[in-house]
This record gives sequence, structure tokens and C-alpha cells, in this order.
Amino acid sequence: MSRIGRQPIELPAGVLVALSPGRVQVNGPLGELTQVVPLRMTIEKAEETIVVKRPTDRGEDRSLHGLTRTLIANMVDGVTKGFEKRLEIQGVGYRAALRGEDLELAVGYSHPVVITPRGGISFEVPVPTQIVVKGIDKQMVGQTAAEIRKVRPPEPYKGKGIRYEGEHVRRKVGKRA
Repeated sequence: MSRIGRQPIELPAGVLVALSPGRVQVNGPLGELTQVVPLRMTIEKAEETIVVKRPTDRGEDRSLHGLTRTLIANMVDGVTKGFEKRLEIQGVGYRAALRGEDLELAVGYSHPVVITPRGGISFEVPVPTQIVVKGIDKQMVGQTAAEIRKVRPPEPYKGKGIRYEGEHVRRKVGKRA
């Protein structure tokens, strides 16, 4: 019993998709991405859409179906628009700067912390207290942003540290006099 279950993925102009057993390759204006997908899922390409079908309605097949469809949709979005994560730095004297391609963080340590971008990732520092991580691979952008945040996560007493844009940090009450 083959079921569609979810919406087909629309392909924008300029995006090419190559399907082989267990592998999907997407080429677009911003680059190329390749993803290994479960062999159980059937991936069909029509003129301007991609449809992912599952073999049964068992729980494992349903979850793999959703995962596969989302991975392919994220690849299509990545090669057309790209992804970005924004980080904020809060704290007196805390700042970020670009040194060539590398990101240099001054966040209260005795030395600056230098982060080198992986392939396909770029950094922007519009102001010294903001960092923008950009790339076409959603997982790699999120992983890189998490590693930057891990350098100095926000602390609960004063709220100093690196946080995602819009992230709410629960504050604790300090000691009483």
C-alpha cells in the first residue's frame, strides 16, 4: 500500500534534482547538496515536483517518510534561498570581529577565541554584538551556530554570553543581603 500523505515538493526554476537509489542530489543557483535517504521510501520526480511515498502505514515508515520529505525540501530551499542563524552577544566588553574568513570572539577569556568556518559556511558581523551564520546546508548552519553559542552560553544571573536572536534566558535571583 503506497501512500503520499504529505504535499509534493515544488521545484523552483533553476533547480535540478538527480535521483539514484538511496541518494538525492540537488543543484541550484547557490550550490549543490547530496543526501542519503532510506531505501524504503520511493521518491518520484514529476515535471516540477518531487513526491515521496512510503511503503506501509507502520509508525517507522511514517516517521521516515516525514523525515525524507523534510530533508529534500530543506535541500531545495538551501540551494535557492540559503539558511541563516543570527546570534547576539551580551556583556560588557564582549564582541565579535571577522579576521579574513575566521570569526574572532572576545567573550571574557584571557585570549580571543577564533572559529574557522567549515566548507559552505560564512560569517557576517554587522555590528560587534551580532553574528550571522550563513550557508546552504540547514544542519551545518545550525551546528555551527550551536558551536559558537557553546563558547560562552548565556549565564542565568546577569544574562551575559552568546545567545540566539530572540532567545529568552530565564534569570535567577542572586543572593540576598
